[in-house]
Amino acid sequence: MSVDRDMNVTDSPAARLQALFEGHRLTPTQRRIAHSMVRSAADVPFLSSVELAELAGVSQPSVTRFAVALGFDGYPALRKHLREVAPAEQTVDSGSYNEYQQAVEAEIENLKHLAEVLADPRPVARAGRLLAASRPLPVLGLRAAASQAYGFGYFAAKVHPDVRLLHEGGTMLHDRIDAAVRAGATALLCFALPRHPREVVDSLAYAKEAGLTVVTVADSAFAPVAKVSDLLLPAAVGTGLAFDTACAPMLLGRVLLEAMCDDLPDAQARLEEFDTRATARGLFVE
Repeated sequence: MSVDRDMNVTDSPAARLQALFEGHRLTPTQRRIAHSMVRSAADVPFLSSVELAELAGVSQPSVTRFAVALGFDGYPALRKHLREVAPAEQTVDSGSYNEYQQAVEAEIENLKHLAEVLADPRPVARAGRLLAASRPLPVLGLRAAASQAYGFGYFAAKVHPDVRLLHEGGTMLHDRIDAAVRAGATALLCFALPRHPREVVDSLAYAKEAGLTVVTVADSAFAPVAKVSDLLLPAAVGTGLAFDTACAPMLLGRVLLEAMCDDLPDAQARLEEFDTRATARGLFVE
């Protein structure tokens, strides 16, 4: 698996954690801990091992072994390191912003992080080439990620000759992957957001076995889908409200559309044709 990201371009809590984890071969349980830490990056330096274990849904000894796997004597040493390398964040006074504004501010930080990661355009350009070359192009997204897949598929269909949306789970999902492979598909795009359905992980593993190159947009490089993705592009979600917010994954999807268009020679002609027909049909109110 290739996880493409530039961890040195930002000093956000999540980026510092991912840089710390990079290069270590982690077990599935340890990846789960890492994923939970990235999602709660600002709070992690102040959590006890028991609290982190509860957050990740693992045992306290697993947290200790995780710290040792990263090269520390134990979890206290890891937490001490995280506190030392985490300068005071530029946060607003809790009394000046309400919880809704704080959620917006958190999403702004996620978008800034995405912008810094995109300073290296090569991973997205590679993904664009893979998606443009796949005929048909299956786009998978279940549950919380279904709207991301639908939005990408809606626009992609205007420039790509054959986009196949896979946004409903069930026993026919693997059949639809098989049908795409038989029709000539070479890649599959997946949007994967928490909470991650087991069906998505299983379906990506099935797609890889069928010979498809799996490109995934996920909330972190340590998401459960990472192990079954050939190219993973991380975009953090906001967690400050009752339900996660996914501005960065949505924007990354639009960036992927742009990159795909760059490798579709007739993309502009298709868009112009659509506009002409839409005008003739009076499709939109000007």
